[in-house]
This record gives sequence, structure tokens and C-alpha cells, in this order.
Amino acid sequence: MTYSADRLWEEVVYVAYYLHWPADSILDLEHPARQRVIEEIGRINLKISDPDGSGD
Repeated sequence: MTYSADRLWEEVVYVAYYLHWPADSILDLEHPARQRVIEEIGRINLKISDPDGSGD
């Protein structure tokens, strides 16, 4: 499976922005672990932006 460098950088920047982790720490994560971190950040952002879950 090929993983584009652009996609990898998007993931690194996303995690670094939200968690303030250094790039080398993010790059040390295996892909499935990095994807899980990204999913959890997304869930947190959804809760913050819509805390009552109303979708409004």
C-alpha cells in the first residue's frame, strides 16, 4: 500500500496543531495508531463545536 507524502504531512500537522506534539513523535506512531489519534481529535472537536449534540 502506498501512502502519499502529502497525506502523511496533513496528518502530522493536524496532530501537531491540536496536541502540540513534535513531528518526530507523531512520525514514530504506526499508521493505525496515528489514525486513531486523528479520529479522537475529530471527536473532541465535534463535542466542542456541538456540546449538546443537537446538530445546530
